[in-house]
Amino acid sequence: MTVIRGATTIEKDCKEEISAAVKELLDEVFSANSLQKEDVSAFVFSLTSDVHSYHPAKAARECGYDFAPLFAAIEPEIDGGLKLCIRLMLLTELASKNAVKHIYQRGAKVLRKDISERLNIALDGPAGSGKSTVAKILAKDYNILYLDTGAMYRACALKALRSGINPKDVVAVEKMLLDLDLKVEYKEGKQHTILDGEDVSSAIRENAVSMAASNISAHHAVRVKMVEMQREIAKSMSCVLDGRDIGSAVLPDAKYKFFITADSKVRATRRFKELAERGETVDFEKLHAEIVARDKQDSEREFSPLVCAEDAIVIDTSELDIDGVVAAIKKQIQSKI
Repeated sequence: MTVIRGATTIEKDCKEEISAAVKELLDEVFSANSLQKEDVSAFVFSLTSDVHSYHPAKAARECGYDFAPLFAAIEPEIDGGLKLCIRLMLLTELASKNAVKHIYQRGAKVLRKDISERLNIALDGPAGSGKSTVAKILAKDYNILYLDTGAMYRACALKALRSGINPKDVVAVEKMLLDLDLKVEYKEGKQHTILDGEDVSSAIRENAVSMAASNISAHHAVRVKMVEMQREIAKSMSCVLDGRDIGSAVLPDAKYKFFITADSKVRATRRFKELAERGETVDFEKLHAEIVARDKQDSEREFSPLVCAEDAIVIDTSELDIDGVVAAIKKQIQSKI
C-alpha cells in the first residue's frame, strides 16, 4: 500500500471554500500521479477544528470522487499550528513509491517547502572533491533532476557533427547556435537529452562526440548559450547542478549553495585508487601535482573560473565518506526549509 499525502487551506469556513479547495487538491493529486479510479483504495481527510461548516468527505463525493471509501477526522488543536487546514492521505495500490508526488497547495505549502517550492541546489568545487557523485545522490533522494551539463555540450557537439561543421570553427559554431533546438527532459528518474526532437541520450556518449564536445565547449559563445539554457531549466523545475561557478554565475539566486572541497592529497589518493581499480598504474606524486596544477588553472581561467560563492556553505570532505557528505548537505538544506 502506498500513501500519497496532500494538504490545502481555506480563507474562511464555508461550504463554497471547502468544496473548491477539496476539488482543487484531489484534481492535482490525480493529475500529478496519473491516477485512475481503480488505483485508489481510500481517501482519508483530517481537518483542523476551525473547519466545521462542511464535511470534506462529502465535498469529495459531490465533486465526483465517490468511487472509494471516504473518511474524515478532526485533528487535535496545536498551539501555533496552521489554521483552516484540510489534509489528505490517499491510499493506493500503486507499487512505484518513487513516482509518488505529494501535493501541498495554498497556505499549506509552508508544511512542505521541500516539495511545494522549486528546489535548486548548486554544488561547486575542485576536481576530485566528489561533487558529481554527491549531486547524483541528492537528485535521486529528492526525486529531482540531476542536470548533466556535460550532456548539453555533447549534444551541441553532435549537432555540429551532423551538420558537417568543424567544432573548432568559431564562426560556423556561433551561426549554428542561432537555431539550436536542444531540450532536457526528466523521465523515470533520468535526464533525457532531446536534440531536434530526437532523444540523443545514447548517441552523445559515442567517442567521436566526446572529442568534439571538448573542442566546442571551449568557445565562449557556446558556454554563454549553455548557461542561458541551464538557467531556464532551473526556472522550470527542481534540479541539482555541479560545476565550477554554478553558485556564483550560473544560479546566483539559488537558495542552496555548497562548495565541496578536500585536501589536494586526499583527492589525489581517491583518484589513485580509482585508477588502480581500473588496472591503470600511475605515479602518485605526478598525479598529485596534476591536481594542484588543475586547481590553479581552474581558479585562474578567464571564463567560468572555479569560485566559491560568498553565500555558499563550505563542506570539507577530507575526512568524510560520501554518506557523510550527503548527510551534512541535507542537514543544511533542511535547516533552510
